[in-house]
Amino acid sequence: MTEATVVICGATAGVGRATARCFAGAGYRIAVLARGEKGLAETAAELQAMGTRVLAISADVADAAAMDAAATRVETELGPIDVWVNAAMATVFGAVSELSAEEIRRVTEVTYLGCVHGTLAALRCMRPRNRGTIVQVGSALAYRAIPLQSAYCAAKFAVRGFTDALRCELIHDASAIRLTMVQLPAHNTPQFDWARNKLGRRAQPVPPIHTPEVAARAILRAAREAPRELWVGSASLKVIIGTLFMPGLLDRILARRAWDGQMSAEREPVGRPDNLFQPVEGLHNAEGRFGDQARRQTVALGSQTVGRLALGAGALLALSIGLILSRRER
Repeated sequence: MTEATVVICGATAGVGRATARCFAGAGYRIAVLARGEKGLAETAAELQAMGTRVLAISADVADAAAMDAAATRVETELGPIDVWVNAAMATVFGAVSELSAEEIRRVTEVTYLGCVHGTLAALRCMRPRNRGTIVQVGSALAYRAIPLQSAYCAAKFAVRGFTDALRCELIHDASAIRLTMVQLPAHNTPQFDWARNKLGRRAQPVPPIHTPEVAARAILRAAREAPRELWVGSASLKVIIGTLFMPGLLDRILARRAWDGQMSAEREPVGRPDNLFQPVEGLHNAEGRFGDQARRQTVALGSQTVGRLALGAGALLALSIGLILSRRER
């Protein structure tokens, strides 16, 4: 248990909601940030029932001034911010030819700039104390883009680039502030029922699917251990490593499998509201409609661990080749 304070952006549904529960169970004081008042009230009530001290703040992560003001409120009303989690996101399901510039801009503002605004607000508070941890909630899609989610993939790529650059600057400054990014696989969240959808069929995550608690535990671990990156799920490991070695092959595989793989057989309801520009009430849950397919456990490895394993495997391969050549020479 701890008396630390965590700020969670996008905390009223999906991975963010599950993460709030996880940090509450670990004894943190929690500030939950989101746009919708109803979702905030429901989330705050749930956390308070767990005995957690909660501050709920209505703010759009795309608004830099609102994020900065939220950080000031947290420091004043809950105490110094120890952990800041950037989990807010928005997406549009549809081919690039079907997207408008306005839709792409909004996804970028929420998913990328929302992370930037949160990070800047956190740094302003953490730098005078020279301590704190910032957790960027990323995705395997930050390494390997897929069709029908171009704006979201691009935003996650941008988050990774921003984070890598900032990490170098913190190292240069000998800062004790820690920066980590969690790369997630597919999860069973409500985003597939409230994201803007231009596919004509109901959207679904590409299997394997995991419960939001899998992500929440990984985010809490990242906040505690601060690995450079934490890669969650075997699918993430395969996609990230595969992209490094055979990106062209993955282009062709995803062109075939990730198109229909993101669509169910059900038709998308006509006129369904979406949360791209305003909150959608009534779906502020951690879980979505894929609970029967969701895995409750998965592997999670730090990127440095993966690198050491790859280096070890390469050394073993080189040794084996050397032994074979040596025997042939004899």
